[in-house]
Amino acid sequence: MTWTMAHEPVGSPDASLLRRDYYGEVAGRYWGRPATAEEIDEGLTDDGAVRLVPPTGQFVVGRFEGRAAACVGLLVADADAGIAELTRVFVRPEYRGTGGGGLLLAAAEHAARAFGMRTIRLDTRHDLVEARGLYAKHGYREVPPFNQGLYAEHWFAKTLG
Repeated sequence: MTWTMAHEPVGSPDASLLRRDYYGEVAGRYWGRPATAEEIDEGLTDDGAVRLVPPTGQFVVGRFEGRAAACVGLLVADADAGIAELTRVFVRPEYRGTGGGGLLLAAAEHAARAFGMRTIRLDTRHDLVEARGLYAKHGYREVPPFNQGLYAEHWFAKTLG
């Protein structure tokens, strides 16, 4: 059982489906019910994914045994300060526990270094317990708030070596 990670256009068929699944899960958890197709469409409209291409970012798709199973976005937040941000970190439920989350983070960190970034940060919600555990396990530490995002409840950062 193997994972592969590769940069992929955010609009590719696999990337698009992963983004829909990501949004459906995080919205559904927040609302306490499954998100409708219309709600997912609305959430993905003008969501900033167009920035997930060089030189402003990167999108990575993780495949498990050749199947699109995970994704992560990286945004250059402040090029002068060397700060990048993680976004859309997602592993489909059936692939969780197989090591894909750590490999996604490693791929995003590699991309951040290639962009010359020295720090990578992210915000997340309180209910995304598994994500917070993943970040802590891979060296991300909780930091004071760096934004006032509507859904931001926890903030993490990691210095890249």
